[in-house]
Amino acid sequence: MKKFIDDQKINALLEQGKTATKGQLEAIIAKSHNLETLSLEEVAALLQCEDREIWEKVYATARHIKDSIYGNRVVMFAPLYVSNHCVNGCTYCGYKCGNKFSRRLLTDEEIQREARIIENMGHKRIALEAGEDDKNCPIDYILHAMDVVYKTKSENNGSIRRINVNIAATTVENYRKLKDAGIGTYILFQETYHEESYKAYHPTGPKSDYLYHLTAMDRAMEGGIDDVGIGALFGLYDYKFDVMGLMMHRDHLEEVFGVGPHTISVPRIRKAEDVAAETFPHSVSDEEFERLVAVIRLAVPYTGIILSTREDVAMRERLIDRGVSQVSSGSKTDVGGYSEENMVSQFETADERPTGEVIHALLEKGFLPSYCTACYRAGRTGDRFMQVAKSGNIHNLCHPNAMMTLQEYLEDYADDRLKALGEKVIAENVDRIPNEKMRENTVERLAQIKAGQRDLFF
Repeated sequence: MKKFIDDQKINALLEQGKTATKGQLEAIIAKSHNLETLSLEEVAALLQCEDREIWEKVYATARHIKDSIYGNRVVMFAPLYVSNHCVNGCTYCGYKCGNKFSRRLLTDEEIQREARIIENMGHKRIALEAGEDDKNCPIDYILHAMDVVYKTKSENNGSIRRINVNIAATTVENYRKLKDAGIGTYILFQETYHEESYKAYHPTGPKSDYLYHLTAMDRAMEGGIDDVGIGALFGLYDYKFDVMGLMMHRDHLEEVFGVGPHTISVPRIRKAEDVAAETFPHSVSDEEFERLVAVIRLAVPYTGIILSTREDVAMRERLIDRGVSQVSSGSKTDVGGYSEENMVSQFETADERPTGEVIHALLEKGFLPSYCTACYRAGRTGDRFMQVAKSGNIHNLCHPNAMMTLQEYLEDYADDRLKALGEKVIAENVDRIPNEKMRENTVERLAQIKAGQRDLFF
């Protein structure tokens, strides 16, 4: 595999972007408003803009795109850390091999206990996380952990229906195994696309191989995984460069495989064990962070944007308006953290609200929390999902599915106050389903869920 990130081109485009006129910027925004993907040149121009009037238009367009494609849905998930064994020396990570603490691998019983706690929050989708250590945490353990999670059912109709996996870059053979095990999306952050900086932040371990890490998604797709999620850890290098790197990665995947990333994650550097976030020279301000998220939303209108609990409540709420479509809630970033206290976390979280509070806040602001996993199980993945999204049919599928999963949550986990608010929001959203027949079917299935049925989807 060859490096497809062109540093010189990125720097040249960013320099060129400084010369974009107000008229050119408004034309780029108008293109995005029509739900068209932006070119690298257009992304660079937006990133270099300092006109506040233009930025207000960018933010308004980001919200328009999100409303047009995703409606008011916000997809919910939680991470599940199963191992903190790691042989890498990543300087920004609490799990780096140089940190001295008791490493652990969850047993089957511990995985079941953690999964049940997550299920009893209402979650149906998790991101399974582990450090890189082929000796102490081999791929067979990850596959087994997935099987344990899928088989773990709890009271109140608890079950995990989709496991996204965030583990280190691996081989085509191992990606095939993950596909056979029922992976949802394979997620891996490049951290930074700037090779020189990448090597400085990853001095030891297999992750120090920039090119092998960069081409992980190629191998994943060769292994049959057509839903992949990329991301950058903002604060390691110039955020504008890394946004451009994400867009080059998008272009590469589309050129080679015919479909870009299913999701893009936007974490910012945070404190961790033996890591002080403020010591990183490229820290991203709140304003810059809002800008980069909005630019990504304009650049890739049909790609999900994922935000974790690294951010505080106010920032998470603002970024949903800027285009974020998936958020975690009730998260623990330590192995065994849902059932135990005082564990070593991979990084500090900022939004520590219980899931019920997050759901209530979203509903109050008119959003529709979704626990849907239907597309994966109905075969709407990769380019097939993109076809659904670009045809506009997403509102006749994802919107009803979101309402049905929210109704499940209300029946099984909500108190009376939250249930009343949720049912009010569902009633308002039923009327927004474009197709009359689908609207009628949704009403019928919502009644079936109230009567005790579960896992109904289109």
